[in-house]
Amino acid sequence: MAQTVPDVGTPAGIIRLGNMFCDAKALLTAVELRLFTVLHEKGEASEGEIKEALGLHGRGLGDFLSLLTALELLERDGGKYRNAPGADTYLVQGEKTYVGGFLERSNRNLYPAWGRLSEGLRTGQQQSGSDFDAVTKNPHILRQFVGMMDALTHVVGPELAQKYDWSGHASVLDVGGARGNLCSIITKHHPHLTGHVFDLPAMEPLFDERVAEDGLTERVTFHGGSFFTDPLPTADVVILGHVLHDWDETQRAQLIAKAYDAVNPGGTLLIYDRMLEDESTHIENLVISLDMLLVTDGGEEYPVSEAVAVAKKVGFDEVEVSPLSEYDTLVVCRKKP
Repeated sequence: MAQTVPDVGTPAGIIRLGNMFCDAKALLTAVELRLFTVLHEKGEASEGEIKEALGLHGRGLGDFLSLLTALELLERDGGKYRNAPGADTYLVQGEKTYVGGFLERSNRNLYPAWGRLSEGLRTGQQQSGSDFDAVTKNPHILRQFVGMMDALTHVVGPELAQKYDWSGHASVLDVGGARGNLCSIITKHHPHLTGHVFDLPAMEPLFDERVAEDGLTERVTFHGGSFFTDPLPTADVVILGHVLHDWDETQRAQLIAKAYDAVNPGGTLLIYDRMLEDESTHIENLVISLDMLLVTDGGEEYPVSEAVAVAKKVGFDEVEVSPLSEYDTLVVCRKKP
């Protein structure tokens, strides 16, 4: 996907780039206020009706709505606003296609952390002010976190379900699979598969809720534990998706080795992340790598070559690399029968 930045050869372009966080915060705030959800329910609304529905003061609201219109998130017809098609598809809470869970988490966690980027670079320490143990102990924040994971797997899942050849396999295990959204997508596409999700025990109630929505309770099973200390269930296909980037290089190698043991003979390990080239210029993935600096103790996006080298070192027979969605890289690691 082409990436564009303002013309940083001009003062105006440099200033514009420095202020692009304002565009992002406008979107994050609109999601927080449920603006797109309210407009979806109403169809369209005037500025006054939006003020009343969202409980806002009114000062600045016209400019806020005009900015969202200029950003092509809203459409204006006379004095009425409605969602633009993309916003109405992906930013309405409660819809299957909702990706706002990632934005809710960004607003609560990433946006403040990026304000401390200089401190993160000086110290090498995460700046989010919380660890994942704290997240799992707060049901509201945990639900926000799984909403973020769902937003990502809504994008990656359907493509992975179609891109990989599942016909020779009977089972799939998603390691760190949160509430089972990815596993549910794959097993719905391929009814011959049984699914397994391995994650921390706190995820189980959210998992039960998710698989019940799709009628998959009998086909997808939850396994609680910690993947650094507990054994992984075995399966024909094991997935490490958006997991390895949470950890440092040594820990990533440990998890790939552990996944090798969990793959049945003749099976496959699928790794996907926002991986980097050796000298990456991919803006989106570099941003995500800095996210990892700010919210984890040792995580980062990592070179494709690292994943390939480790997979071969631990014993995988064949390793193939291909793009997945707009930003991810898929590494397919095949184990000898």
